[in-house]
Amino acid sequence: MTTSKPAASVSDSAAKFDRIRRAHQSEVAEDYVEMISDLIEETGEARTVDLAARFGVTSPTVNAIVRRLQRENLVETRPYRSIFLTKAGKALAESSRARHQIVRDFLVTIGVPETVAEEDAEGVEHHVSEETLAVFAQITAAGKI
Repeated sequence: MTTSKPAASVSDSAAKFDRIRRAHQSEVAEDYVEMISDLIEETGEARTVDLAARFGVTSPTVNAIVRRLQRENLVETRPYRSIFLTKAGKALAESSRARHQIVRDFLVTIGVPETVAEEDAEGVEHHVSEETLAVFAQITAAGKI
């Protein structure tokens, strides 16, 4: 005989997976606006070819993602011109960069080598809650666990 879980447990589970799905959906947008911001700071412009090289993907892949970012009002483009961040895109890039830094610094604080922490932070930053980030920042500020 099989017993079902209580309704609250099922709804809690659904909410958890909904949060994870939303994090996965926003991950690419966050990575792209952050990289566009980095390219503009480093070279003065962000071009499709540069994004393709940095992410190791094709230009058509970048074009598809940039079109999505345009629909989400995160970037603006013009034919034969660079890609520009909108105000919302700049805010998302700054937020993503800050999240990355908090996670990276926390990982270094707990003893993860800097190169590994940098790589791991790239994935973790998209999937931790604001509450978890706050705890990471507190631990990092204290300098120990």
